[in-house]
Amino acid sequence: MADWTTISSLATAGGTLVLAAATFASVRSANRAARVAEASLLTGLRPLLLAARPEDVIEKVTWVDEHITKVVGGRGAVEEADGVIYLAAALRNAGAGMAVLHGWHVLTEWDPVAQQSPPAPERFRRQSRDLYIAPGDSGFWQGAIRDGDDEDRAELYEIVTHPRRFQVDLLYGDQEGGQRAITRFIFTPMGDAWLFSAGRHWYLDRAGPR
Repeated sequence: MADWTTISSLATAGGTLVLAAATFASVRSANRAARVAEASLLTGLRPLLLAARPEDVIEKVTWVDEHITKVVGGRGAVEEADGVIYLAAALRNAGAGMAVLHGWHVLTEWDPVAQQSPPAPERFRRQSRDLYIAPGDSGFWQGAIRDGDDEDRAELYEIVTHPRRFQVDLLYGDQEGGQRAITRFIFTPMGDAWLFSAGRHWYLDRAGPR
C-alpha cells in the first residue's frame, strides 16, 4: 500500500528544490545583468586624454597673472616670464565621458626604463582652476611654477634655456569624481616648438589597460 504521506513529502521537497534552483539561476542572471549595466554606465562616463590633433582648434591659455599663450594640436608650451615657469598643452578627450583634470606631476629626468609606474596621487600638484574637456572634444592643460624654492623649478628653468625631453603626468577622472586615471605625456623639443604626445595610461580605480 502506498505511503501517501512519504510521497507527499518527497513531492514537496522536489518542488522546493526546483524552485530553489530556478531562484538561484534568476538571481545569478540578475546579478550578471546588473554588472553589465554598471560596466556600460561606467564606460559611458569614462574619459581618456590624448594629445590634441593638428587640425583641432588652437587653444588660448590664460593664467591668473594675465600671462597668455596659444597651443595647437600635438604641441605644448614651455615658457618663462618674470621668474614664473608656464607649462601648457592641447588635449583631446577620446573617451565617452567628461574629463575633469585633478592635478599634474612633472618628471624632469628622461628615463623611460625606470619610470614604468606612476607617482602616488598625493604627489600631484592640484590644478588652480577647474579644467573640463567634453567627450570627443579638445581642450587644454596648464600649470605654473611660481615659488623660487620649488623643487622642480631649477630643472625646469634649465629645460627652458636648454630644451630637452621631459614628461608630465596628468591625473584626471570622470564628472562623478571616479574612474581616476593617469596619462603620461612627453614634451619633446623641435626647433622653437615643443611636440606633445601621450606615452602611457594607468587606471587607479579599476584594472589597468595592460
